[in-house]
Amino acid sequence: MAFVASCFILSFRAMLMAIISSKLSYAVRMPVLAKYLGLLAFMLALLTLVPLVAAMLFEDFHIALRYLVVIAVLMILWNVSRSIVEPRHIQTNEALTIVALAFILSPLLMTFPFMGSGLTFYNALFEAVSAVTTTGLTVTSELAGKSQTFLFSRAWMQWYGGLGIIVLSVALLMGSQISSRSLSVPLGGETLATTTRTHARQMLFIYSSLTLAGIAVVWLITGSGMMAVNHVLAAVSTGGFSSFDNSLAGIESWYSRFAIMGFGLCGALPLSLYAVTCSKNWRKGIQDTELHALLVAVVVVALLLLVSFGLHSGMQFGEAAGHALSLAISAQSTTGFSTLDLSLIDDSAKLSIIVSMLIGGGVGSTAGGIKLLRLLILLRLIQVVLQRTTMPSKAVLYPKLGGKILDDMEIQRALILILLFLGVVASSWCAFLIYGYEPMNALFEVVSASATVGLSTGITSAEMPVLLKLILCLDMLFGRLEIIALLVVLYLPNWIGKRKELV
Repeated sequence: MAFVASCFILSFRAMLMAIISSKLSYAVRMPVLAKYLGLLAFMLALLTLVPLVAAMLFEDFHIALRYLVVIAVLMILWNVSRSIVEPRHIQTNEALTIVALAFILSPLLMTFPFMGSGLTFYNALFEAVSAVTTTGLTVTSELAGKSQTFLFSRAWMQWYGGLGIIVLSVALLMGSQISSRSLSVPLGGETLATTTRTHARQMLFIYSSLTLAGIAVVWLITGSGMMAVNHVLAAVSTGGFSSFDNSLAGIESWYSRFAIMGFGLCGALPLSLYAVTCSKNWRKGIQDTELHALLVAVVVVALLLLVSFGLHSGMQFGEAAGHALSLAISAQSTTGFSTLDLSLIDDSAKLSIIVSMLIGGGVGSTAGGIKLLRLLILLRLIQVVLQRTTMPSKAVLYPKLGGKILDDMEIQRALILILLFLGVVASSWCAFLIYGYEPMNALFEVVSASATVGLSTGITSAEMPVLLKLILCLDMLFGRLEIIALLVVLYLPNWIGKRKELV
């Protein structure tokens, strides 16, 4: 165990040194930020046209006016940036900063239209952050009394937040493959590291196809078009916003519930996996390590929950099995839909869900958490350490995963992100404990926010202290941006220091 701990410490130090020595050797160049943020503002303006049209159709003209103001502001920002020449190369810290600012500024802007539905500033901000980070935690109750515009807008924000404003922009707007690739790396991690404009368009096609298929299926089963649209947008993005206060418990049919959850599970798989599966290499797709890990994790969590419900809840077997499977899918895929009141389940069930949420879905998917691939890397590293204890001192054993040798940087990246994720959870949990919340429920809420899940034991509400709302907002941003990008924004040398010339 001491050796494993040493690996973590060395990896942490190595990653920090790598960031300081290479990635942040030069401060960000303001014209580069302005150019790309302007392009993203144009994309966000286009995306905002959709809820504007919805507001007009639902005759919520006061909300439509607010969306018009937001669009006008975004178009002004884009117009100002048009005169700036697009650089041929973009620094890593600039790409990370642009991605982080996109996810910080977009919910700030969308807070204004959300306030038109009767929300206070902080509650509207919370909803907007929860939407764009595809979390699904909400401080809004009595959803039956809210306008269809509000319900649709939240789901729509989750949909475009799931694929990422950056990937959408790369697919539709940005022409420079070098710069586009650099911008796409922070959102795609290892799987999308070679993203180009063509690949981004492929991901957009797959994502849109899943969405349209989901809407058609759920609409046919439920007979409600608007309900299908709102829930499938939230499912495919693994967001979890529902049109009902009690989430999927507000839908009586188990067929409808599992249809929605099924598309949430689809969203937790790497989008590139669909392209591989539909190609001539379909065998490679169905043999994917993360696919198998996701299915195994869902089954294990479902069995643990089934045992817990059987022992502590008094449910009939059929009911317990339905709730166990739906919650296992929801937690592991980080979709966040629920079929029962989670404040009523016992601590063993909560702990199973917490672990499941922490792990999350696949790298390159819309899911949150530390990601299955990184957990597999950690487990494989531990296995190699144990194997080496039984081997001759001069024997060489390289850690492999899926037949591929893991390089040092890959291992370091996985370990540092796991450590940082746990650090964010621990620090936020302490804040909730200081306010006197029950430890298990507080941990559940913090993990749900940090893993961008959205399941809640009831702590998250309009009455929650403003400071804790802001902490959960920060957790959701950390989770969506996988921590590093947000830390780069907060890192002072990222803004002050020597700058490269624009080329």
